[in-house]
Amino acid sequence: MNKIIEKEQLNNNVVKLIIDAPRIAEKRKAGHFVIVKIDDKGERIPLTIADADAKKGTITLVIQKVGVTSHKLSLMEEGDILTDVVGPLGNATEIENEGTVLCAGGGVGIAPLLPIARAFKEAGNRVVSVLAARNKDLIILEEEMKECSDELIIMTDDGSYGKQGLVTHGMEEILDKEKVNLAVTIGPAIMMKFASQTTKKYNVPTIASLNTIMVDGTGMCGACRVTVDGKTKFVCVDGPEFDAHKIDFDEMIMRLGAYQEQERKDYENYLETL
Repeated sequence: MNKIIEKEQLNNNVVKLIIDAPRIAEKRKAGHFVIVKIDDKGERIPLTIADADAKKGTITLVIQKVGVTSHKLSLMEEGDILTDVVGPLGNATEIENEGTVLCAGGGVGIAPLLPIARAFKEAGNRVVSVLAARNKDLIILEEEMKECSDELIIMTDDGSYGKQGLVTHGMEEILDKEKVNLAVTIGPAIMMKFASQTTKKYNVPTIASLNTIMVDGTGMCGACRVTVDGKTKFVCVDGPEFDAHKIDFDEMIMRLGAYQEQERKDYENYLETL
C-alpha cells in the first residue's frame, strides 16, 4: 500500500500527488509509468511518473479528471492509501546528447514531458520546449519546464496566455529558425498526430509517448495495441515511446474512442452521486 504524502491542485481538473513508493522511486527513469489501483474494486489506470525522489522514496503523479477512477483519485487527500501502485513499467526514454531537442507538450501531457526534458538537459542538450493548451488555466508545470529549458514557448488556443495558436505553430517557430536534432511530443493523440506531421516536413526524428487504453500493463491483455510501421506493438511493454512518424495515429484515435460512450455515461452517473 502507498500513502499520499502531498497533494497540490494544479487547476480545477488536474491534481499533483506525491506518493510514498521507495522501491519505484529508486528504479524509475524518465519515460516510465505505473499502474494505479485506488481500492480493491477499482480499475487499473496507467499514469506516467512525472518526478521521483529516491532519497525521500517518493514519486509524483499528475492526474486529470476524465472519468470515474481519475475523479475518485483526484478527491483523495494527504494520508490516504492507494491499494496498488505497480511499476516502474515500460521502457525508459533513451537519453543521449543529441544537440537540440524540441519538447512539445499538450495539456496534462506536459507532466510526463517534464522528466524527459529534464533528462535531456542534464545530458548536455539544448532543450527548447513548446507547451500548449486551450487556455491559460490548463497550462501546468510551467516553472518546472522553464527550469530545464533553454527556451520556452507557451501557446493557447484562445490567446489568453503566451501566443495564440496550436502547438504546431510554436514548433514551426523553432523549426524555421534553427536546426533541431530530435523532437519529443506528448499529449492528446490528435495533438501528437499533427506534431509528428509537422516535424516530418522538417525531417526531424520524433518520439511520441503514447497513453492508450491499458488494463494489465504486462502485455498479456492486448488492450494497448497500436500499429507502428505496419506491425502490432503493445504500448505497455514495447513502449510507451515509439517513432512518431511510423505510428498509425488514426487507428489509435479510433481505438481510444471504442468505450467513450459507455465511459461518458458511467462518469455522468457517478457525478450524480456526489
